Amino acid sequence: MSIIDISKKVANEGPICDHCLGRQFGQLSTGLTNDKRGHAIRLTLLMEADRLKKEGVEEPFIKNVFNNNEDGCWVCNDIFTELDIWVQKILVEVNNYEYSTFLVGTIMSGLLNENEEILWAESSTTHAEPLKSELNREIGKLISKETGKDVDFTNPDIVILLNIAENDVKIQVRSIFLYGRYKKLVRGIPQTRWPCRTCKGKGCVECSYSGKQYQVSVDELLREPLMNISRCSDTKFHGAGREDIDALMLGSGRPFVVEGVDPIFRTFDPKLLENEINRCSNGKIEIEGLEFVSKDIIEKLKSSKADKVYNLKVTFKDTVSEDSLRKAIDLISGSTIRQGTPQRVLHRRSDMIREKKVNYCELLEHYGDYAYIKVDCSSGLYVKELVSGDEGRTEPSLSGILEVSSVVEELDVMDVKI
Repeated sequence: MSIIDISKKVANEGPICDHCLGRQFGQLSTGLTNDKRGHAIRLTLLMEADRLKKEGVEEPFIKNVFNNNEDGCWVCNDIFTELDIWVQKILVEVNNYEYSTFLVGTIMSGLLNENEEILWAESSTTHAEPLKSELNREIGKLISKETGKDVDFTNPDIVILLNIAENDVKIQVRSIFLYGRYKKLVRGIPQTRWPCRTCKGKGCVECSYSGKQYQVSVDELLREPLMNISRCSDTKFHGAGREDIDALMLGSGRPFVVEGVDPIFRTFDPKLLENEINRCSNGKIEIEGLEFVSKDIIEKLKSSKADKVYNLKVTFKDTVSEDSLRKAIDLISGSTIRQGTPQRVLHRRSDMIREKKVNYCELLEHYGDYAYIKVDCSSGLYVKELVSGDEGRTEPSLSGILEVSSVVEELDVMDVKI
């Protein structure tokens, strides 16, 4: 079927604007706007209509072509005459945000979707562009002209959503991501927020109505300074593994990414934020090397299998000689450890046997009934159970080799090798 035949069928359906007429051939002849396509097609139809009229032939499309949109467009309900109104709505909303790039999206009304589907079915056009695509593009061009900002189809700072049915504009803001390393300098602080086990975060007597199992976390110590500087609505914490609540995180610190959700401000000096976090934490944590990164680094951080180095204070039920302890440590150093899931985490991890490597183990200090030991091991090794044996669930273990009950009294993470 020729373009002129399809155009007649399109015009037969009712009065139609140049945008909607040209859009039925939007995939043809790139470099033209749909309204220019439509105008050219209308001129052709006008000449065809005039020829038929002079021959005494009457066809339905003739009236609709000569109508020149006086009755409005039945396909789009004249939405293209209202683009400036939509642009003004958008400018009011985006004015609240700092952004460099944007993308426009449209939630179509049921009526407009139905009109378009009827037209496609009746006209048999196979080269049409959807109304939504044209709206997004034309409004995007107007917004870019007004603001000087660029359209970005892959990773925009903000997405502008037009809801045609509700006559509403909503803004979706891309999160900001900052990478750094943290040291945890006091014990008893979890990495992330923990809701109260009793009330599940609702607030009860057990948690003094705070909703928290622990009143502060590394996550929360980052949260308020980032919210203050970026005016984000919330934060999310992404760590490269985690240490126990009673452990310190020392040495070079643990890598992490903090995400600022729905930020109003996107550009600031990360060093200023780093200094503010360190000042506000009152010696609980220390942040180093904070820098802006892309979201992609989170997956790399979560999937990394980093070896770790620990300093342990180990206490023995009975006095252990230095010679016996050194022999036990030598046996563990360089060995492969078979660990069943520790009893203390069985409620949240599947019960299975894992094989992990102790790269090396070293005695630092010995005092008879306690000692300081350094352990360098592969990712995922439960180092407390390496010492205690966990009632035989970890083999070999320091307790098993010494045949003396041994426990980790203090644990310091000295390095996360990423």
